[in-house]
Amino acid sequence: MTTIAARWRAVRAEVDAACLAAGRRPEDVTIVAVSKLHPAAAVDEVAAAGATDVGENYAQELVAKRAAVAVASASLRWHFIGRLQRNKARLVAGQVALVHAVDTVDLAVELGKRARAAGAIQPILCAVNVGGEAQKTGVAPGEAAAVVEALRAVDGVRLDGLMTMPPPTDDPETVRPAFRALRELRDTLATVASPLPHLSMGMSSDFVVAIAEGATLVRVGTAIFGERRSAA
Repeated sequence: MTTIAARWRAVRAEVDAACLAAGRRPEDVTIVAVSKLHPAAAVDEVAAAGATDVGENYAQELVAKRAAVAVASASLRWHFIGRLQRNKARLVAGQVALVHAVDTVDLAVELGKRARAAGAIQPILCAVNVGGEAQKTGVAPGEAAAVVEALRAVDGVRLDGLMTMPPPTDDPETVRPAFRALRELRDTLATVASPLPHLSMGMSSDFVVAIAEGATLVRVGTAIFGERRSAA
């Protein structure tokens, strides 16, 4: 059986190769190991193998898992990558390195309020629905400029970039235009004062293409941890 550590090393090697092929430095792309529905022991294993960043989709699972990982994993950078309800912001704000999927100013305001109460500034990304899928949340590209401007003005948060999740596909090339569109949107919205350095895009099936198009954060779950358990 392939271990989590072995899968982590394989993903790390593939990311490094993708960076070099794109003329980029491997250290400029962070792998966020998505441990959704996997036990704390799996996080301990991937951390021991070298992972520095872990992502969770559910606020309560993040809180429980952070408390359960071994002391050796306490220095991990935790990311919240799922859809966050405002009433769960208190569980996340000031507790994670980055919130990936902020798509309303109201959520940013709540995160900022909670972060300030914890004596912190919460880094966030603006989620953009590049593919225009009706079933997915995220800011429409045409509304992104106004939302980004509003997010920049929210106390207690710092807008660090954009994220997207295109439709799942068996052919990564079909989502390349979505990744390219997010990068081009970021380039349009970036300013000297707020350069929006991060692009969170790409998962297990398509991170190589995402890296070629400028991803700085790739969210990799299945390729590292294997198939997820069903939610209880």
